[in-house]
Amino acid sequence: MLETNVTRMLEIKHPIISAPMGPFHTTKLAVAVSEAGGLGVLSHVNLTGKNSIEELKKSLQYVVEHTDKNFGFNIRTAKLQPDSIKLCRQIPRFIMDNPKILEQCRYIITSAGSPQMVYNKNYEKLKESGSQIKHFHVVPNLELAQKCANWGIDGLVVTGNEGGGHQSYDHISTLVLLQQIKKKLPDIPIIAAGGYATGEGLASAISMGAGAIAMGSRFISSRECEFHENVKNAVVNSNASDTEVVSGIFGPMRVLKNKFTESHKAISSKQENLISEENLISEVVKEVNLLEKTYQGDIIEGAVLLGQSIGIIESVETVNEIIETIVSDAEKCLIEAYNTIKPIPISQLIAC
Repeated sequence: MLETNVTRMLEIKHPIISAPMGPFHTTKLAVAVSEAGGLGVLSHVNLTGKNSIEELKKSLQYVVEHTDKNFGFNIRTAKLQPDSIKLCRQIPRFIMDNPKILEQCRYIITSAGSPQMVYNKNYEKLKESGSQIKHFHVVPNLELAQKCANWGIDGLVVTGNEGGGHQSYDHISTLVLLQQIKKKLPDIPIIAAGGYATGEGLASAISMGAGAIAMGSRFISSRECEFHENVKNAVVNSNASDTEVVSGIFGPMRVLKNKFTESHKAISSKQENLISEENLISEVVKEVNLLEKTYQGDIIEGAVLLGQSIGIIESVETVNEIIETIVSDAEKCLIEAYNTIKPIPISQLIAC
């Protein structure tokens, strides 16, 4: 068992967390990950005809009805996310009114915007009520990581350019970003994300000071994930070079190469991605429709949010099999690394 600062903080067995994958449901996946000893995370759901607040409330209730393990949820706090303020205000109240959710919900991850949106009177009351919930924010660069630390955040999800879904304009790899942030902020708990799908990846993240990894693409290709079988098959049948970063409403995003990517150019700066106010609503609707096509199984024209780790994923397995294999392989890697660098005893040196 790999015990770290993050596993102790969140009270979980294994340092493995499911990445949020909105706008889609990951409710059954969250239960499976938590049951397997990791931390399952509910996504910020924005599907046509669905009320995101009610969907999250139903998902929170579903989780505690199907597991007694800890779990978390995501809120995208982007300026273009119209429901984010309501979620940040209403969900803490809902958690306080439900004792089982209050006990088991230990993690909120904000992304795509400012973490400060969470800090309202309802969240303060939630913390005062005895909740052990911890707030992590997704950071794609050192500057934002330092700001989050100054704001008193509980931890960081350090996300590199290898990861699937929404990206930043910085295009920094997880390897470099982890080193930057760990050097400048050595004491803050870190979850590494972007490019992780194996025990070797987990071992490397732990050796660099991360307390856990978050995985999206690896868990998409699990039997319990709600995603369409076409998406799961695309994961195991693709190479690391089969994704690219293109433009999206919230900025750059890494997706599977298909007809969608042919019509969405790559962008290098925020200025290139500016959308006029009169076109904004129609563009948002258009992108949501393309995302929903993927959810329905269209991997040719839909926006398929996948990371470069698809190049090292070879099969669809149960969540328990995935986690057990990754943890076992990581332990072997760390032991082998220790044995490789272990100092030679003085008695052996004298004998030589």
